[in-house]
Amino acid sequence: MLEEIVFKIGGEQGQGLDSTADTFATVINRLGYWVYYYKTFQSRIKGGHTDFTIRLGRERVLAAVPRVHVLAAVDQESIDLLSGELVENGLLLADAHFKPTAPSGTDLIAFDMTGIARELGNPIYRGMIAIGASAALLGIPLDGFKQYVAERFRRRSEDIVQANWSALERGAEEAMKLAGSRTFHMAPPPAEAGERILIAGNEAMTLGAMAAGCRAVFAYPITPASEVLETATKYFPRIGGLAVQMEDELSALAACVGANFAGVRAMTATSGPGISLMQENLGWAGICEIPVVVIDTQRGGPSTGMPTKVEQSDLFALTLGGHGEAPRIVLAPGTIDQAYGDAALAFNLADNYHCPVLIASDLGLAHWKASVPPFKATDVQIDRGPLANTDELVNLGRDVFQRYARTPSGVSPRSFPGQPHGQYLASGAEHGPTGKVTENAANRRYMMDRRLSRQSGTLMLGGEPVAGVEYRGDDKPEVLLISYGSTIGAVWEAATLLRADGMRVGVAQIRVIQPLPVRDLQALIDGAGHTFVIEHNALGQLAFLMRGHGVHGRVGSILKYDGTLFLADEVAGRIKDALLSEGATAAG
Repeated sequence: MLEEIVFKIGGEQGQGLDSTADTFATVINRLGYWVYYYKTFQSRIKGGHTDFTIRLGRERVLAAVPRVHVLAAVDQESIDLLSGELVENGLLLADAHFKPTAPSGTDLIAFDMTGIARELGNPIYRGMIAIGASAALLGIPLDGFKQYVAERFRRRSEDIVQANWSALERGAEEAMKLAGSRTFHMAPPPAEAGERILIAGNEAMTLGAMAAGCRAVFAYPITPASEVLETATKYFPRIGGLAVQMEDELSALAACVGANFAGVRAMTATSGPGISLMQENLGWAGICEIPVVVIDTQRGGPSTGMPTKVEQSDLFALTLGGHGEAPRIVLAPGTIDQAYGDAALAFNLADNYHCPVLIASDLGLAHWKASVPPFKATDVQIDRGPLANTDELVNLGRDVFQRYARTPSGVSPRSFPGQPHGQYLASGAEHGPTGKVTENAANRRYMMDRRLSRQSGTLMLGGEPVAGVEYRGDDKPEVLLISYGSTIGAVWEAATLLRADGMRVGVAQIRVIQPLPVRDLQALIDGAGHTFVIEHNALGQLAFLMRGHGVHGRVGSILKYDGTLFLADEVAGRIKDALLSEGATAAG
């Protein structure tokens, strides 16, 4: 009985593998297992290799792994590329229709899936045949798959349901006939397993924004952010909201700034190229002190780069981009549930600090699906920040409302268009307390200090601090690992591997990149023997920002920028190599 199993299916884009993998992952999640589900795909609509990996276990898993128990291949290229990932006694399942050849020593189980699908009336049933065969090889009953098929297809036709059931059964029968006793046996899901949903970060962030009162999304499609707009298009109209595909990223953010100025919570989502185009409007929102939320799903750059590969190389653009100096807050969720919560948090911060809030997502968080407990909209508290009271505005009489009034916090109440005696001037040129344009030197110093004070120190909401860094691990660890974003899953798992080797290890997940939690990070580094920052870029951007903010100590970098996910084994191995190298240097 195995506590964890990894299933992978590979083929060519356009062969229906998406729906096959989605069906498999959805049913496994329903059965009560924890699922982490990721894929490799090309920057094209059809053609080119693609593969889907489903990691399922009795404990929560949040990282990619280099091992596969059952590999289902529907073309020879998948065998050539992926068979090396099979564990000892791993099983290679293939469609005999393409006459597969496997490396020596590989346990190949092949039968004509395409031929059976045609017998059943449609080549599309090949995917369900592969599911039935794979489930049998993994020791997972077909009941859950049959139930899912019935729910999905019964409205269309009972014949379609029966054909899919036959495909599942034929696949299982053929696989068991050829495999005999060479199968795996997955342990039953934990008895206390509650309801879970299987969802990707883009969807989770959109739902979190919706729960926070966001009612407008303006965006231009770009990989890997497009699902935010697609999800909003599906759900927002049901609650009186709207989702609009704009002509480009500049207009998308401009529309968001306008909507927020009018009092509507609005956001946009983009990736690196879009963030570049949005920099001027981010500065505009900053100087006008207009709240706005932007999701940046980082991908491989520069330019078009690698749109379907993971990277974390937008940190400089997110924190320091644009001309001049204006406040902005940068959040960094690393898991699906954090993505939901941070999307809601972003709106409350934007409304309280009157500045852009950017969410540093990445392709791994945005696209890969994981099991999480269902979200509860009731868990989200909406805080609109300092607002002008209509009665107080009316009592001003002929006095002018000062939108940018001097206040101890540096944030002053704002009015909305339509409020009597409110103020509606929001100029991108420097201005005084009423919004009137001025280049007075003393006013300039005051307004700059007023705005920039919002990105220093610890963020506060409702009198409570917002956690800038979250720590897991041993007190005074020998090794401290620092990371952010979707990389954190591999880092947490790597820490477990290092502890198994007898090390005291701690993991610091940075949740707020700007303002950076300098004091907390410095305290953790001071209490550790060796510190490493793990990130998906070539320049060590997070480590650079830490140094720029005065964080000091023995801090090394573990970097990866080839577009592939960090693996826990890889992180642990590179940490050990770095420690050995340091030891050898010290000894020399």
